[in-house]
Amino acid sequence: MQLDLLLRDGTVLTSLGAARVDIGIRAGRIEWVGTGDRAAREVLSVKGLHVLPGVIDSQVHFREPGAEHKEDLQTGSRAAVLGGVATVYEMPNTEPATSTPDALADKLERARGRMWCDHAFFVGARPDNLDRLGELERLPGTPGVKMFLGRSTGGLLVQDESAIRSALAHGRRRMAVHSEDQARLDERHHLAREAGHPRAHPDWRDAETARRSTERLLRLSSETGRPVHVLHVTTAEEVELLAAARSLATFEVTPQHLTLAAPDCYEELGTFAQMNPPIREARHREALWEAVRSGLVDVIGSDHAPHTRDEKARPYPESPAGMPGVQTLLPLMLDHVSQGRLSLERLVELVCSGPARIYGARRKGRIEPGYDADFTIVDLETERRVEESWLASRCGWSPFTGRTLRGWPIFTIIRGHQVMRDGEVLGDPSGVPVEFDLGDSGDRSAVDRVPVGA
Repeated sequence: MQLDLLLRDGTVLTSLGAARVDIGIRAGRIEWVGTGDRAAREVLSVKGLHVLPGVIDSQVHFREPGAEHKEDLQTGSRAAVLGGVATVYEMPNTEPATSTPDALADKLERARGRMWCDHAFFVGARPDNLDRLGELERLPGTPGVKMFLGRSTGGLLVQDESAIRSALAHGRRRMAVHSEDQARLDERHHLAREAGHPRAHPDWRDAETARRSTERLLRLSSETGRPVHVLHVTTAEEVELLAAARSLATFEVTPQHLTLAAPDCYEELGTFAQMNPPIREARHREALWEAVRSGLVDVIGSDHAPHTRDEKARPYPESPAGMPGVQTLLPLMLDHVSQGRLSLERLVELVCSGPARIYGARRKGRIEPGYDADFTIVDLETERRVEESWLASRCGWSPFTGRTLRGWPIFTIIRGHQVMRDGEVLGDPSGVPVEFDLGDSGDRSAVDRVPVGA
């Protein structure tokens, strides 16, 4: 039977490493990976390019509903596919928060016919829904529950230890956690007010604020037996704690924490470098890189969190925390690959197979027969500047504008359909919800077979 599409002559990042093989696609799925002649209605030559599984950005904030003036599901997903991202998991701190079945259903309906990429929406833990989290995490279209232990954008917060324990005790899927200690943030907020400059951000939200919260989270995770995924880890001290808790805890780092460092970023970018948890000094950045190289880090996610220029221009600390990143996630990390900081195989583990594995996404994250025909096809030799004219996010800016990066996405293919080709978005939005396995998360016997590179 004839294939719908044949990708020919590329270097394919399979589960066993890079190989010069072709890929046959039928009905939106991968049917065949190998060599030899196959008949297809369409043949796409990707000679000289590397074919990755479709990139998954497992932490984005697309601001809809409630703050569409700075992003919405359509503009955010357009930015995603331009950056080579095929799937996003979107966060619940919208207005209203995604913390009920009706709110989740509303987001899924809003996404229909408007999102360019495949998608899923986290549900948010809050003090009034903790006993229902086990039900909420099993609803279609969600990768699970997100819990904020420290206050950031929006009103979601679970602060008391008894409430945190209750949240962990209700449900079985891996829970995503923003880990900062709110009591310490409250105690130290005067440091930000008195300084009046974002260079104080890593002093206010200091390393101890993160370490203390993550230590408590890991203790409660062990007591309840609940697997957790710690988002945007920023400190050397947390890496040490998490390295000792691999049976229950996975964790994420972001490109910005791997690329920027205090104090220089605050002097150069001001509030545009402000995010939670903060960009910290270089010793923490180097600890994160060592965790990437050693295989400890499970995921790299963008924490795409746009605000308008006017909002960012407010005096610190009234200025909001967050920066866009879904469109620059892959180019930034490919540039790090070009500079020898990690291998392409390791990057695939961090932005493709890792985000699929830890949340149990079906048919995502690998190039194997039976999986969705999602591909991010990149040119490792192309060098381009990050220009504002290329950015699709409604906020219209990036902390990386003006940087020349080596390694760029050329095609984004989702379920066999070309969605982006060489900087042009094609067709109409056709993203669909991701399906998930609803059993226990975190079985490390299923760790990907992609070799860990330097």
